[in-house]
Order: sequence, then structure tokens, then C-alpha cells
Amino acid sequence: MSSHGHGASSAAPVAEHFLSSGRRSEKLSLSTLQSKMKCDPESYLSELDDLQGQFNSSLEVFEQKAAMNFASITGIGSDPTVGKYLGDRAMLLAHVTPLYPEHLANFPAKLATLIRCAARHLPSGLRCRLAQALILLVNRKILDIGETLSLFMELQTLGDRTLKKLAFDHVIHSIKRMNQKHKNEAKNRALQNVLFSMLQEEDEVRAKTALVTLCELHRKKYWFDERTANAICTACFHPASRIMRAALLLLLDYEKIENDSDSDESDIEDETKESPQVILSKETIYKAHHQGTAASKKKKKAKLERVMRRMKRKQRLSTERNNNSYYSPLNHLNDAQGFAEKLLSRCRKCNEIFKVKMMMLKLIARTVGVHRLILSDFYPFLQKYIQPRQLDITNLFAAVVQACHDKVPPNDVQPLFKQIVTEFIHGRARPELMNEDLLRDLALYKKYPEKAVSVAARSLIGLFRELNPSLLVKKDRGWHIEVSEQEDDDDVHTSGDDESVGTNRRKNDSAKKRKFADFQVPNSDQLSLKRVDSAVFEVHVKRRRSKEERSALAKAGREDRGKYLPRKAANQKKTGGLSNRQKERKKKMPVVAKKEKIAKSHLEKKKKNRRAGKQFRGRKA
Repeated sequence: MSSHGHGASSAAPVAEHFLSSGRRSEKLSLSTLQSKMKCDPESYLSELDDLQGQFNSSLEVFEQKAAMNFASITGIGSDPTVGKYLGDRAMLLAHVTPLYPEHLANFPAKLATLIRCAARHLPSGLRCRLAQALILLVNRKILDIGETLSLFMELQTLGDRTLKKLAFDHVIHSIKRMNQKHKNEAKNRALQNVLFSMLQEEDEVRAKTALVTLCELHRKKYWFDERTANAICTACFHPASRIMRAALLLLLDYEKIENDSDSDESDIEDETKESPQVILSKETIYKAHHQGTAASKKKKKAKLERVMRRMKRKQRLSTERNNNSYYSPLNHLNDAQGFAEKLLSRCRKCNEIFKVKMMMLKLIARTVGVHRLILSDFYPFLQKYIQPRQLDITNLFAAVVQACHDKVPPNDVQPLFKQIVTEFIHGRARPELMNEDLLRDLALYKKYPEKAVSVAARSLIGLFRELNPSLLVKKDRGWHIEVSEQEDDDDVHTSGDDESVGTNRRKNDSAKKRKFADFQVPNSDQLSLKRVDSAVFEVHVKRRRSKEERSALAKAGREDRGKYLPRKAANQKKTGGLSNRQKERKKKMPVVAKKEKIAKSHLEKKKKNRRAGKQFRGRKA
């Protein structure tokens, strides 16, 4: 029995019923039937029974095909008519389920069971269609998110990209809507337990799916509590290396992720850029409440509320950005000392590449700095990596700075400090050993094509301008050195000049004192919250700009330039006499030349008419 024939036979009763009832002489489409059932549910009970029969019969077709000829239901993917038939009926029944709660009481459970048991073997299009029907039932509150959360998390692990995005967005949106008005702690805890247990599984795909979902919920502040933060931090100890790396990367770049990829805030900012700005004046507020029809006033009020929400959100974001406090899930750790010690022991034992070890060291240093921990074993472990030939040495320096605070015993840090001094500061760099020839040879590198070399040469010139400028060439000493030398050579000074110089110096000193009068040395709490950027320790190398940056720079350079004019228009705007060529064109032709030109044009017109083959139709009046 073919699936097409079965579908046609099951659809026949619906058409016959429509003909017998006299509603319409032709067969109704499913969309038309859906709208009519929503308008008058009681009049279409017989059609509802027919739809249920069609849905059940198409399910039987799937089961028969799987049992008879195929090892799995994947073979049905070659016949898309059955899948489309089943998906359309399931979607229509999901739409009308709120209208017939008694007749379709078993449909949601039957649909969820079908997806749970056979989703892995169903065709991709049918799978997405059934998932959309189930999402519709959850959004209509016929099914609860607590019953379907594990199912939607399972759908994300099937390898279907479209279905994965659909299920992920639905989970985030459902939890957001659940916590929009007030937070139900018991319900949230039950949902968190589902994701936490999935995160602890050894299966990498399932654990990664749970981790990504938890991070997104925590980043968007739908689950902004200690349990979620601790679960994300605990993922650093997952037996799978892939999950551990993902958790480390998230915790290290949490601030960047929060600032860069907050989709809600970025969408709102894009809207404000695209939409015209509405000025909040008394007239605008009055018009929104008192002027126009009810519909126009409703639109004006909604627009006014949107503008006010954007203004409040902008104000909140600006205050958060201006605030120096740094947030990370590490702030919510219940046992920060145990977390740091456990991560350090794993870093010692693991056989990961240096890049992963570097991430672990940076995370340990950040934990020590945020919670002001005393981790004595960490500094000797860092000591073996402090070498000039070590990769990412600037990142290691940043980690060392972050891991040091005022509560750390000096004896723990002293060997590490001595190692830095021994490896990076030595007697060969003393300025007394630099002679004139060597310094001038090194100063010639200031025009070297490579940026790092030229920067190093210029910094060396700047250093010796202060220490011993006599070793430098005259042009490298700087103008202030030359001025001081000229003043030393002049022996004649007047008393008035001395007094004026003294008064100027006193004024400069008093100005410097006023400038630094309000400066306060930050305490240890402020220093521990301050982030250390590893880029500070690197030589500034001019990077190549991207295409977008180059185009933006070019557009910015065109702002001061006048409007573009063609060459002809620019020549017309010129003031003054004409060129010789222009004068030749404007010169009056003699009579003979004019007659010759007119005769030539007449001949050309006649030849053109002959080639066109047009007939003479009479002279125009």
C-alpha cells in the first residue's frame, strides 16, 4: 500500500463531508479550514474527527513502512509526501488544540512521545515541523516547559543545524518569559537540575549543549544566581578536554562576551541608529495623550514608551561601563580556595598543550586576585615558565601581576621576583658599558621598516637623551638638550634675566603642585579589582587594517572635501579667459565653409534614409 494512495483515501472523507454539508462546493485548504475552525469551533467537530483520523492513519503508515521494508525510518525521507502530510496535520491540530481541550486532550502527549522516540530517524523537514507544533503547544501553555526541557535539549544534539537553533531559541525564550514578571524559585531549581545533570554527563555533545545554554541564560541574566555560576565554573573539571577548554575560554572572556555579543542591547542600539530620534518635549507628550483618534494616540504612546525605555537602557549601560567593577561567574564561587587548588593540581597533572595550560594559569591568577587568596604553591609553579624564550611571556607577566595582592606573604613571591630580575635584568644592559659607536649604530635602526625594531631604537634614543646625551649625534639629542648647551656656553647673564627665570620656575612648580593635589594613591581593594592587560607589556606594532576600517577611514577623510564635480563642470566654473581650443570653436566660420558643411549634412541624411529603407510618406505640413 503506497503512502500517497493512503493519504488520498484518508483525505476523501473530508471533501465528501464538505459537499454533503453544503458549506462549500470545493475542497477547503488546511489554512482556510483552520481559520474557519477558530471562528466557529462547534460547527466543525466532524472535520476535527476527520483530521484526527488522518493524523493517526499517517502515523500507522510510518510504522508500517519502518516494519516492512526499512531497518530505520530514514528510508521514508525518499517519499516526502507522507512526511509533509503528517507535518501539516500535526501543525493544524496544534493550532486548534486550545479550542478543543476535551477532544484533543491526548494529542500533546502523543506528539511529544513521537518526537522523543523517533526524532533521530525522521526526515529533517518533518522533524522541524513537529518541533514547531510542540513549541506552539508550549507557548499556548498547554504543555509546561518543565515537561519538555529535556526533550528540547535532546533535539539540540541530533546534528540538525536548523532544529538545533530552533530548540535553543525556544528554551531561552521560555525561561525568559517564565521569569519576566516574578521568579518562581522552585520551578527554576527544577529546570536547573535538568541542565546541571546533563552538564555532568560524559557525553561531550550533551555536556557542551548544556554548558552553552547555561552560559547564555547567565549572560542574559535570566539565571543570574550562585548555583548557575558555580555550575559553569565546575565545568573546568569536566573529564572531556573539549568541555574544559570551552569553560576556561568562557570564564576568561566573559567580560568581552558580555560587552560584545549581548543581542538584545545591540539590537536596541541598532534600532536607535536606524530609526529617527524622537525629541521628548512637553508638546510630544501632550499630543500622545490628548491629540488625535484613539488609534493614533495608542501608537504615539507606544512610540513614547519605546523612546523612554531606550533612554533608560542607554543611561544604565553608560553607568555600567563607567563603573570600574569587574564581574565574572568567578565572583559567585562558594569555595574559591578549593577551586583554585583543584585547578592548579589539574594543571600540573594534565598533558594538554601549552595554550590550554596558559588559560588555566590565567584563570587561577584571576581567581586569586578577585578573592584575594593565598596560594603558596602557585608562584613556584609560575617560576619555571618565566624565561625570555617562553611563548606568551607578556600574558604570564599579566598573570603574575594579577595574582599578587597585599595579603600574599613576601616570602612566597620573592623567588619569583628574583627569577624575573635574573632572566630579564642583567649587567650587560648597564648604560656605562654603552660606547658612542655602538649607540650610534643602534640609533640608525630608528628608520628600520619593521615597526618593533624602529620603536626599540627610538626608545633607546629617548633613554640616552636623559642618561648621557653626549653619546648621541646632535640631531638625536633633541631641541631641549641643544638649548641647555647653548645656555651653558653663554657666560653673560643679567640679574633681571635670572629673576625672570626664577619666577618662571616657581610658577611651573606651583602649577605642578596644583595639578597633582587631587591625586590619591589607590588602595589594595581598588588595585585588586583593576584588570591587567597583557598588551601593555608588548611592543606596539601597527597592525594591518581590515577592509571595513579602511573604508571608514576613507569616508572620514572625505568629510572636509567639497562636493565632487565632473571635469566639464569644473572647467565651466573657471574664471578668466578662454583657452585657444575654446576660441577656435567659438570663431565664426566663413560662408563657403558653412555651405560645404550644410551640403555634407544633407548628403549624410540621404544616405541614412536609403540604408533604413523607409518609404516616402509625404511632406510634413
